Amino acid sequence: MQQTSAAVQIIIAIIPIVGIVMGSVVVFFYIFWNHKHTELLIKSGLWVKPHFNLTAFCLLTGLLLSTVGLALTVFLSIVIGSNLGLLGGIIPLALGIGLLAYYWIVHGTRT
Repeated sequence: MQQTSAAVQIIIAIIPIVGIVMGSVVVFFYIFWNHKHTELLIKSGLWVKPHFNLTAFCLLTGLLLSTVGLALTVFLSIVIGSNLGLLGGIIPLALGIGLLAYYWIVHGTRT
């Protein structure tokens, strides 16, 4: 069995930390510049409020989460049986069903 040096272990431990910090910096500056851009658009009178269709979003994400959660639940139940790892499929399935229920409740009251 080959021994790894202390320097290699330190570098391997630092790589994820550096990646997370760099990713956080990129996300921070994206949010910051987007905020400044929106501020300038408001000051110049060119800003238009974006339209967000919550019911369509709930339908799409509910369908996606339900199908992925169902596939993961079936796959994980076959591979690992009844174990806590099965939560990796049950949680998205439950979220998807909840979003679809919200869509049906809201869409049913609009008609």
